[in-house]
Amino acid sequence: MYENLLPIGSVVMLKGGSKRLMICGRIQVPAGSTRIYDYCGCYFPEGIVAPDSMFFFDRDGIDRVFFLGCQDKEELDFRARVLDTLGELEVREGKIVPKEE
Repeated sequence: MYENLLPIGSVVMLKGGSKRLMICGRIQVPAGSTRIYDYCGCYFPEGIVAPDSMFFFDRDGIDRVFFLGCQDKEELDFRARVLDTLGELEVREGKIVPKEE
């Protein structure tokens, strides 16, 4: 379910967007929500300018990838060991946990 996520630092344009975003988090939940998003991003090139300038989106919302973030050994190991092995998740008591059957 979470295989092939873009690495941190990737710069993308969302469908219908007019400003590029840099991915700064994966498998994210906005405060007070129970919805899990593939990514959170901030404005590029400005970065995080205010707490309310973070954007949560899924991979199907991406229109174009402008830059692919760092894919060194540590990233590739993390992806193989953690991200690619995650099954279905849910938010319970404010935490992302494996979904109960």
